[in-house]
Amino acid sequence: MYSCFFPVKICVKIVFVNPEVLKTKIFLIAALFILLNFQSLAQSLRYAVSVPYLSLSTYSNRQADVFAFTNNQAALASISSVSAGIYGERRFMLAENSVYTVAAAMPTSKGNIGIQLNYAGFSNYNESRIGLAYARKLARTVNIGIQFNYFGYRIPVYGNASAINFEIGALFHFTEKISGGIHIYNPVGGKLRKSGEEKLAACYKIGAGYDASENFCVSAEIIKEEDKPVNVNAGIQYQFKKQFFVRAGFISETSGGGGGAGVSWKNFRLDVAVNYHPQLGISPGIVLIANLKRKK
Repeated sequence: MYSCFFPVKICVKIVFVNPEVLKTKIFLIAALFILLNFQSLAQSLRYAVSVPYLSLSTYSNRQADVFAFTNNQAALASISSVSAGIYGERRFMLAENSVYTVAAAMPTSKGNIGIQLNYAGFSNYNESRIGLAYARKLARTVNIGIQFNYFGYRIPVYGNASAINFEIGALFHFTEKISGGIHIYNPVGGKLRKSGEEKLAACYKIGAGYDASENFCVSAEIIKEEDKPVNVNAGIQYQFKKQFFVRAGFISETSGGGGGAGVSWKNFRLDVAVNYHPQLGISPGIVLIANLKRKK
C-alpha cells in the first residue's frame, strides 16, 4: 500500500507483514546471532519440543521403545528386536521450524547397535546429526552405552560448520519396578570451527523411573546444559488393552506441557503428540515405530 503527500513529493511505503512470516524472520535472526557470535561459549543442540514424550520411556523396564536410546544409549541394550522409528514435529506450527528424528536398533550377540538421524530447519538454515551407538549389558542390573555423532549446520549465504563428538550413558535396574540412569553429552570437544570459539554445549542428565504396574509408569530427569539453568522433564504413561496408550509430561524450562496417544497393531505403532509452549503455542508431532524381527 502506498500513500503520497502533495505538493512535496514524498512517498511512504507501508508493508503489512504476515505474523507467520514475522515469526520465521525472528527465528532466522536469532539463529544467525547465535551462530555468528563466536564469543559465546556454547551452542545448544536443537531438540524436539516434545522431548518428554520421546525420551522418558528410557527409565521404564516394561514400556521402553526404540527412541529410548536417543535419550540414553544404555537403553539400547534392552531392545530385543530389530526396530525402527521416525518422529516428525512442526515446532510452533511453522514449517521452517520442523524437527525430524529417525532411530533404528539391531540386537546382536556381542551387544546392540543403533543409528540415530536428526534434522531441524529448512533450506536457508538447517542442522543435522548422524550418530552411531553401541550398548550392552554388563550385568543383569546394569546397562552401558556410547554413541559417536557427526553434527553440522548449514547457512547457504554464510557457510557451513561441523563437529564430531560423543555421548555415554548408564542405566541401573535397582528392582523390577525402579530404574535410574545417568547420561553425559559432549563432555569434551565438539568444536564447530577451527578457531575453537564456537562449540556444542555439554549436557548432563540424571533420571529415574517407576513401573507402578504392568500398564503404568512414571519417569523424571534433571538436565544441566552448559550455560543454561537446570531443567526438569517429567512424564507418565498408561497402557490399556495392550493396543492403546496415553502419555503426558512437562518441561520446567519453558513451563510447557504436552501429551499424546498411540495405537499399535501387529508389529507397528502410531502415535500423535502435541506440546504446548505458553508464549509460542502448540507443536504437533507424529511417531511411527516398526518392530521388524524378534530376537531369537
